[in-house]
Amino acid sequence: MKPKDFLEIDRLLSDEERLIKESVARYVNEKYLPGLNEHFENGTFDRSVPKALGDLNVLGMHLTGYGCAGASAVAYGIACMELEAGDSALRSFCSVQGSLAMFAIWKWGSEEQKQAWLPGLAAGDKVGCFGLTEPDSGSDPGSMKTRAVRDGDHWVLNGTKMWSTSGSIADVAIVWATTDDGVQGFLVEPGMEGFTAPEMHGKLSLRASITSELIFDDVRIPDSSRLPEVQSLRGPLSCLNEARYGIVWGAVGAARSCFEAALDYSLTREQFGVPIASFQLTQAKLADMAAAVQQAYLLALHLGRLKDEGQLTVEQVSFGKRQNVRAAIEVARTARTVLGANGVTLEYPVMRHANNLESVLTYEGTEEIHTLSVGMALTGISAFR
Repeated sequence: MKPKDFLEIDRLLSDEERLIKESVARYVNEKYLPGLNEHFENGTFDRSVPKALGDLNVLGMHLTGYGCAGASAVAYGIACMELEAGDSALRSFCSVQGSLAMFAIWKWGSEEQKQAWLPGLAAGDKVGCFGLTEPDSGSDPGSMKTRAVRDGDHWVLNGTKMWSTSGSIADVAIVWATTDDGVQGFLVEPGMEGFTAPEMHGKLSLRASITSELIFDDVRIPDSSRLPEVQSLRGPLSCLNEARYGIVWGAVGAARSCFEAALDYSLTREQFGVPIASFQLTQAKLADMAAAVQQAYLLALHLGRLKDEGQLTVEQVSFGKRQNVRAAIEVARTARTVLGANGVTLEYPVMRHANNLESVLTYEGTEEIHTLSVGMALTGISAFR
């Protein structure tokens, strides 16, 4: 019996998938975690991350060509799980780089754009970000106010985007704007006049991640920097679906980290002369957490196999994101009670994960939006408007 993999789900993985799991976990444990608490406490980003993840071949690893690994959806999910077992900020960087910025170029860009950007982004030599959410437009991207107007062989871009991971350090921003021809994507680079990306401060979640505004004041962008293959919300929404799939897996990693911390603590922490693991209430909590983590892992794996078969639907991704993030938050809160007051310190990962998961619950589609997505799939009736 393996208490930390009670149903022995790892046995369902291929040798290659287990190797990816082990290599990413080794990086997280040996290279990333030792400095994480300082970054989380100070609200700073570990600048070694882009190149390190590039060396691991996990940036855009589910894409093919242009220096990308061409790995399976399950392999990518496993990498996300191990990255978020470290911290949601680490998985978020990988997700934004690969599933938002790189996927947008790979799916909707020109061959010249792919050649120019994807190899550097895959290697971690370049950083990408994604601009869709606005101050007054979150769950309803169709109401975005950022607009691009054609001016000869250029476009003039005006507007503001919010909550952009890596925005202040990005070499390229994928920015979505309304135009006379529909919603289109633009590759905006630092140094373009009128473009600024101030970092957002005061966060109590995802503190080891850079989060930025993207501000556009009459930014002139050549038409060659427009993504030519899409002119609708299908563009950004397709990217978001890729990122949501990664969250389905990432939440499992965060939940597992909290459960393992609680299990280990309960076996060594003594009260009334015995380990607290011997108490019935503690064992009930551990059993509930183990069940939640294993169920979430099985759900992620099943959705990953469906994705590799080309059968995964948008609504099933919503189901997975909704259920697994919910489960992870509940595991984090339960684990905190096992650790008592120690659970609120950075000595243990639980409160850090709990804070991060509150953001994960909201980004890439709020819990409410995913609930309505599943509800619409079940009933055939839209409750969005």
